[in-house]
Amino acid sequence: MGFDEERLRRWRLILGGGAADGICGRGAEGGGFELEGGDRNLDQALAALYDPGQERRRGLGSSAPNVARWLGDIRQYFPSSVVRVMQQDALERLNLHQMLLEPEMLEAVEADVHLVANLMSLNGVIPEHTKETARLVVRKVVDELLRKLQNPMQQAVLGSLNRSQRNPRPRHNEIDWHRTIRANLRHYQPEYKTIIPERRIGYGRKRSALKDIILCVDQSGSMAPSVVYASIFAAVLASIPAVSTQMVVFDTAVVDLTELLQDPVDVLFGTQLGGGTDINRALSYCQGKVRQPEETILVLISDLCEGGNTDAMLKRVASLVASGVQMVALLALSDEGAPFFDHRNAAAFAALGIPSFACTPDQFPELMAAAIARQDIDQWAAQRAIVTARL
Repeated sequence: MGFDEERLRRWRLILGGGAADGICGRGAEGGGFELEGGDRNLDQALAALYDPGQERRRGLGSSAPNVARWLGDIRQYFPSSVVRVMQQDALERLNLHQMLLEPEMLEAVEADVHLVANLMSLNGVIPEHTKETARLVVRKVVDELLRKLQNPMQQAVLGSLNRSQRNPRPRHNEIDWHRTIRANLRHYQPEYKTIIPERRIGYGRKRSALKDIILCVDQSGSMAPSVVYASIFAAVLASIPAVSTQMVVFDTAVVDLTELLQDPVDVLFGTQLGGGTDINRALSYCQGKVRQPEETILVLISDLCEGGNTDAMLKRVASLVASGVQMVALLALSDEGAPFFDHRNAAAFAALGIPSFACTPDQFPELMAAAIARQDIDQWAAQRAIVTARL
């Protein structure tokens, strides 16, 4: 195929059929550019989803085999990253949620965070014969996320806890010899062949839990990816003995999922995405779980669109801060762009000294480490070019 024909082929695939046949014609004699072989199948897969002339009510066809065939086609012709985008477009543009209600469909789709979020939103209507397959799909995504996020989270939190435990005046049996030697290498005495330590670094007194962490997560539909990531991180935090971790999800009701944190898949199936939002009720519950305010970090993951009593919510927040609880408001915990959120409530949080911003999963371990170390979170965010809500 020559250069001009290859260009026509590409434009024909981009523009689609119909009127595009004329645009991609071969010349004055007319006759659109005709696709052949695999290109024709690829064009049909794209047209089924993106052709504006397609009868939207028919979509990909009413039968499960048609959907399965389309899923197989796009997996054949496109890389995984593109397949995920097309699957999400199919769900949104053609309302093909039925493809998540049959085991054969779930086995064919490309699993990612958005697919898990859709499964969670359909949790109440998934047929019994599909639920086991749904759990396997969720398990696959969770395991992939754990492999990526578990070590950074554990290292960041444990490193911050170790630094907060250091004792500048340790007794002999409390000395951290490794760090003490490293800190005093410049005081090596060649004539004595030893180090004279001018500064000793020791371990502090250890308690069963050095910090109490409460994740309070909005499970309204717009927060779906945040719920998935929060469940993963909550499970990782719960595996660290030096911190006590609790996870609470809410809409207009409040559900404590702390007992399920040994398995993030159980946590996800314990959520019910959708519904309204009552942040004040959720914070009231969390306030009742605070044992030692000065050692408690409360992370509210919400777009702050309060459906309950806003004034009561802000009074509750002020009370938590006044008691010594360290609060952070994450407007989103996801890989998405700038989130939608209630700017007025975010500004009110900022006035109370509560940082409010969106955070990516890659940034969350560092954020928790900074919070444990009592760093200035606004400054931490500014150093990473993260835009926080302002007064």
